[in-house]
Order: sequence, then structure tokens, then C-alpha cells
Amino acid sequence: MELPLLEGRQAAPARPGLAQGYFAKECPACARCGAPSRQRRSQHAGLDIVQEKRAAREEAKAVEITITRPTFEQCAEIYIREHWSIWSKKHRNRWPSSLKRYAYATIGKLTIPEIKPSHVYELLRPIWVEKRETANRVRGRIETIIAKNVDVDDTDFRNPAELTKQLREKLPRRPKRVVRHHPALPYAEASQFMTDLSAAAGTATSMLRFLILTACRTNEVVDARWSEIDRPSSTWKIPGDRMKMHQDHVVPLSGHALAILDCMRDGARGELIFPNPDGGTFSENAMLAVLDRLGYSHVTVHGFRSTFATWAEECTDYPDGVREAALAHKYKSATTAAYQRGQKLEKRRALMKDWAQFLAGADVISFPEVG
Repeated sequence: MELPLLEGRQAAPARPGLAQGYFAKECPACARCGAPSRQRRSQHAGLDIVQEKRAAREEAKAVEITITRPTFEQCAEIYIREHWSIWSKKHRNRWPSSLKRYAYATIGKLTIPEIKPSHVYELLRPIWVEKRETANRVRGRIETIIAKNVDVDDTDFRNPAELTKQLREKLPRRPKRVVRHHPALPYAEASQFMTDLSAAAGTATSMLRFLILTACRTNEVVDARWSEIDRPSSTWKIPGDRMKMHQDHVVPLSGHALAILDCMRDGARGELIFPNPDGGTFSENAMLAVLDRLGYSHVTVHGFRSTFATWAEECTDYPDGVREAALAHKYKSATTAAYQRGQKLEKRRALMKDWAQFLAGADVISFPEVG
């Protein structure tokens, strides 16, 4: 119900500048005089203020990215430099070469925010099936470098190199993996093999004998150095950067292993125990070549660790923990690992002595001077 106006009173005129109603866009004066408002002027000029501001922000963001953010290749080089001193020789070779060969052509010049899952798919697709392990390593390295260069508090970020279900389904389907163990020499034939090996000359031959007697891995022996040998305690301490588990490993040396070291030390002045003819490290294939020359190309160097493990399990009473410690294996159970932190050095010393005697057989193997 409307109230009537009192006689003699008129409605107060609207004050200039006040909106007439909630949805009013112009002041009454402007509406009366027909003068266009600021918004009408902007529209009349064909400009949209919101779009102008958005475009300005995007342009500033693009300039900021171009100026301040490094490319993926630059990020990778920084990451490699930071880890160079703690990496093994294998990592120093493989990280730069794999990224240069498979990643830089596609994402090397892009900044981290510009990399998309489609880029990762594009570089992985040609090698995903044919070079399975290489593809896995390349993807993992890209993911690591990207993660290194993202703010830890950025919860909205999703790593484009992560092996998501979308990426996995998009990549070519791989055939089912067939597990192949390293071909190993049966331990019953090990004694005869060592007899054949002891008759051969050469540094690579001595290196292979030492590897078998210590049950170590190829890279651990190839890079062995005199500074790692403690002759008074008859031990060899391999630094963690050469170990698969990245922990120092102390190897007790039998008399036969020490005899090889004495032979190698005679007249040698370099730091490497088993240097190649040029004074550098041997290729990891050098010992394979020795096997091939002796007619044992059907077995591998790494397979001698399996030969040792099978012999120790079937022919000795040493506990699992001692045998696993001799191979520098990681315990499958975290609980077991917590109780087995000691390296069982003296027990392993007895085990390696028995292994050396088994390899010697009935006859004592002589160790000729290295030619």
C-alpha cells in the first residue's frame, strides 16, 4: 500500500552520482543528458577492459618465463654438476649421453612449465619397446630433473614425465618380460676353470681371477685401487659409490687373492690395481674377452657370483646372513636388516678362505707373473 504524499511536499530530487536502483549503471544526470559512462565509452571504442588486463597479465607472464626460467637442458646440466662428485663412472657417462640422445631434441629448449605429457610421449615412443631399460631410465631422469625444479609447496603441479595410466596406455604395448639370469658356470666345473685361467697371462686374466675369488661385481674390480687395500688386516674396502647398495663394503681377502695383489704390485706405481696397457681402467668387456679366448663364451663374468652362491648354499653350512653379506646383497626383510647391521667380517673371512680352497681343488694353483 502506497502512502500518499503530504500536501505541500514534493519528493526529494535524486542526488547526482547516486545509483537509481541496484542494477543502475549510470548516474541519473548522465542518463538525462545522454553522456556515455566509462564502460559505454570503452565499449564504444571497441575495447574490453577485462580482456585488456588479462592479455597484459599473460604477456607479462610470458616475458617473465622467457627472462628468468631456465630451459630443461640447463636444468639438467645443473643437476648433473651437483651430483657429479658422488656419481660412479657409469652414471657420469650415462646421464648426459642418454638425455642428449633421447630428450634434448624434444624438450631441451622448453622451460619446465612448457613441458607437457605429450612431449614425453613423443620422445619415449620410438624406444619404448625396442629399448625398454633405456626408455625407463630416460623417463625417470626427466621426471627427477623436473621435480627438482618445481616448488615443493606447489600442490597443483603434476609432473608431465610421471608414468600415469594415460601415458602408459598411450605408449606402445610391451611384450611380457622374460626373466633371464646371467649364464653361470656350474660350481663342479669351477676348479678346472681356475686351473685353465691360471695358465693364461695378462692383467685382464688376473683381474678375472681376483673377481672370482672375491665374488664381487665387474665394476667394483675394474676400478679397484691400492688405497682401498688394507694389507695388515687382509681386507679390501670398496667405497659406496661403486656399490649397488651405495654403502661401503669390506671384502676379506684370502691368501690366493693376496697372491694376485702381490703379483700386480710388483713394479707397479699407479693407483689402479688392474690398469689397461694405457694406464687407465679396462672396459667391462675385457674379462668377457678372456672367457671367450679360453672357450667359455657360454658363461658371463657376473655369473660367477651365482656359482659362488650355489656352492655356498649346497656345499657349506654357513648361514644365509653370512652368504648374503659376502655378496653385498640387501636383505629382503627390513626387520632382518635391522638385526643384521654387522658385516660379519670374520665369518665371511672363513667362507672366502673355503671358497679359495675349493677353487684350488686338489692341486695348488700357481699364479704366474703378469705379462
